[in-house]
Amino acid sequence: QVQLVESGGGLVQAGGSLRLSCAASGRSFSSYRLAWFRQAPGKEREFVACFKWSDRDTNYADSVKGRFTISRDNAKNTVYLQMNSLKPEDTAVYYCAADPYGAPWSTSTYQWDYWGQGTQVTVSS
Repeated sequence: QVQLVESGGGLVQAGGSLRLSCAASGRSFSSYRLAWFRQAPGKEREFVACFKWSDRDTNYADSVKGRFTISRDNAKNTVYLQMNSLKPEDTAVYYCAADPYGAPWSTSTYQWDYWGQGTQVTVSS
């Protein structure tokens, strides 16, 4: 079991930056693949970024590639999402998700076993 709690969301102007954090509790944090998803009003939850098969193997949605960076600190049981050059279309609730590294990897929400409650990010134009 893994419990996830996101923080760091807020209101930012277009072109600005935010860093989201997701603190995890539970055993064997380092054995979990971690990801960020987001959900805008009226839209389905979509994949943003994740670790695929190891902490050095990352994957990003095309819409955020080059602007967002996922990282993790296993000593602190925390995963981060650094978001730069934010755009109004990045406005959404951002969710942290976890799944054991041994499971098949997918960007589908159905693959991920554990979810946080989300943190709101609003980018003004």
